[in-house]
Amino acid sequence: MPTIHIHDSDLSFEQLEAHDTLLRAGLAAGLGLSYECNSGGCGSCKFELIEGEVEELWPDAPGLTARDIKKGRKLACQCRARSDLVIAMRTDDSFRPAILPGRFQASLESRRELTPDITEFRFRGPAPARFLPGQYAMLRLEGTGAPRAYSMSNLANAEGVWEFWIRRKPGGQVTESLFATLQPGARVVLDGPYGLAFLQTEAPRDVLCIAGGSGISPVLSIARGLLSDPTMAERKLHFFFGGRTPADICGLTELQALPGFAERVSFHAAISEPREGDGWNGAVGFIHEVLAKVLGGTLRDFECYLAGPPPMVQATTRMLLLEQGVPTEQVHFDRFF
Repeated sequence: MPTIHIHDSDLSFEQLEAHDTLLRAGLAAGLGLSYECNSGGCGSCKFELIEGEVEELWPDAPGLTARDIKKGRKLACQCRARSDLVIAMRTDDSFRPAILPGRFQASLESRRELTPDITEFRFRGPAPARFLPGQYAMLRLEGTGAPRAYSMSNLANAEGVWEFWIRRKPGGQVTESLFATLQPGARVVLDGPYGLAFLQTEAPRDVLCIAGGSGISPVLSIARGLLSDPTMAERKLHFFFGGRTPADICGLTELQALPGFAERVSFHAAISEPREGDGWNGAVGFIHEVLAKVLGGTLRDFECYLAGPPPMVQATTRMLLLEQGVPTEQVHFDRFF
């Protein structure tokens, strides 16, 4: 069991399992290691190796720039320790997990088609499901290589149920296997929870959820968390969801089933690729553009949660922060790629 020391600090942790990455081992030990996507894309978990030897799972991961590689920087989410290590890495209490992540086997109980390319997968684990609304887990299928991050759509529960709304990605190694071969009774490995864009129950503002595609999964969890929490009974929710065509719009039925929907929730859907004869009478345009038209000038009054394809998240973030002046601490999202 290699021991990893954080340079110029008294922090250290052990890599208890050989297939653990440095990041997941550190978070499981309760350390506040800098991260977001856990998948090699965002670059938030960069570190410098001072002593020891590591195995790099993805040496040219997109989270590393050419300059990073030249300077010898590595990603903690893509490295395993081969020996005791000393690393220089950003740490902060804001990254410290509120719920320690763990790895376990889960079985698929059911799958439900939501749109032509989004399906709900419902898994059951061996113990109560513990996570915060908006967090994600790493899912691994046998024979598919590295795990993939998927956000839960449900809430923590004593029954051990983990639900994910997952979009089929053409050619995707994991999603192709999920959609083509995974049937009830099949087993997977889940590792979690992870993620920093979870529901901020202490924030006094009304809540704004903005999603595109399967990004609806974490914000649906946030909506469910908001409407089921008695301490947030005075907060209202504005829910914006964008898709390419009317067939991509989903989630309204689940929202309508929540307590207080009629009094507390405003649902706004938009499509970006209208076609003649598709019967769509709603908003047309990218969801961040529709959001600006509907709530522009008031967005500083909301706690904002974003999830979806990177271009959508980038455009929405730019609009909120630069055009609408929303304070950075009120905008929550985990960067994926």
